[in-house]
Amino acid sequence: MTRRADSAETDSLPALQRIQTLPSWLLGRVATRGRALVADAIAVEGAKMWHHAVLAAVCEYGPIAQAELGRRISLDPKDLVGFLNDLQAEGYVMRKPDPDDRRKNAVSVTKAGERMLARCAAAADRANEELLAPLSAAERKQLMELLRRIGGTEV
Repeated sequence: MTRRADSAETDSLPALQRIQTLPSWLLGRVATRGRALVADAIAVEGAKMWHHAVLAAVCEYGPIAQAELGRRISLDPKDLVGFLNDLQAEGYVMRKPDPDDRRKNAVSVTKAGERMLARCAAAADRANEELLAPLSAAERKQLMELLRRIGGTEV
């Protein structure tokens, strides 16, 4: 179908139905469903989405200063402190004075944190399998390529 024919087809729809045919609307709906599936899956492990993201970042970048961690994952410092407090209380991360600047805390992941991250990653993988279940392997590959391209994250 050409762009012109597609536009002519949707122009005659009522306003809400027209909005619901937009790629941005459909992508948003899929993203909402995907986030909900992942959030539910990692909740079983006792984590929230930001706990998972912060733990993954600490594992990848740590030991890292709290301020730098917040910048890297674009998280407000006050919110980051709360998530780190939760993760530290569970024994998943530890904060120690940064050897380069004792006024700062360096955050690192513990062995328990690595195990938690692995459980959350497996849960997220299962959730994404559920999200993509209606697609064949070839369709999944094509979808991922298209999403990277339109998202500006081609690898």
